[in-house]
Amino acid sequence: MRIAFILFLLASTMFLGCNSKSKSKDYVTIATLKGPSSMGMIKLIDSLSQVSDNSIKVEILNEPIQVRKMMIDGTADFAILPTTMAAILYNRGIDYKLIAIPVWGTLYLFGTDSTITQWDMLRGKTINLMGKGMTPDVLFKHLLIENGIDPEVDVRLDYRFPTHIDLANAVAAGQASLGVISEPLVSLVMERNSHVKALFDLNAEWQKIMDMPIAQTAFMAKGELINSNKELVDRILKSYEHSTQWVNQNPDSAAQLIVKYNILPNVAVAKNSIPRSNLNFVRASTIQNEIQSYLNVFYHMNPDIVGGRLPNENFYQ
Repeated sequence: MRIAFILFLLASTMFLGCNSKSKSKDYVTIATLKGPSSMGMIKLIDSLSQVSDNSIKVEILNEPIQVRKMMIDGTADFAILPTTMAAILYNRGIDYKLIAIPVWGTLYLFGTDSTITQWDMLRGKTINLMGKGMTPDVLFKHLLIENGIDPEVDVRLDYRFPTHIDLANAVAAGQASLGVISEPLVSLVMERNSHVKALFDLNAEWQKIMDMPIAQTAFMAKGELINSNKELVDRILKSYEHSTQWVNQNPDSAAQLIVKYNILPNVAVAKNSIPRSNLNFVRASTIQNEIQSYLNVFYHMNPDIVGGRLPNENFYQ
């Protein structure tokens, strides 16, 4: 299998060209998130677990702030987190570059009222979101505005559930009739409550307006590593890309691995979540304009969400 060959080369050549700054540890760390990010790289994760060489370690974390901490203290050589958060860190001088977008929009408007089929039907409704001023909130407000709905007047936005998990549990329990949540929580909610349906695929809605998908998730590499071992960076990119392709082409087998590594609790949820997770590994160098346009929307609505300014061209690798 081609991916196995790539991984063999990774294990055997990864430290060629590393400079003395990397001597503090004898392995490379990939910090990923429990959800679509780790789902897309699950074949890579599984292949690494079967190699006796321990020179690549993958840490699967629950929250982006945990990844952010590893980037700030430099313990992550590669890192996955929201693209807006990656822009903030770059603008603060944290030496990482954007090398790929592996996940393209996982947000959905969910609820029990399946009669809602058009944006105008949201007028007068209460819609639950988590994290006021964060990516899902700003993105959803942008879509409301583009569909002729004033988020300050025409709807009531409720932020009483502080995390994605809290909000997902509230939707599943019927405590929130409408909520903006992401995969794989979407699939988990649908399993728990069969009355909950996907009302709007926010990625598809964004695509209609912006003529591009949501560049939601960033795959970052430490600048020092790019400079000292570009070959390794390229091999990681190829391995992650092939892993994502394998997941999309083999959802049954991928679902088994997703459960094996405790990303999701059962195979049915994992299999259902894969197509809704919009896994598509694209190198940042080929879509710089699209990413910049995505960040520009957030900058104009709330400059702080990208660190006060748009990242310059050195953000991209």
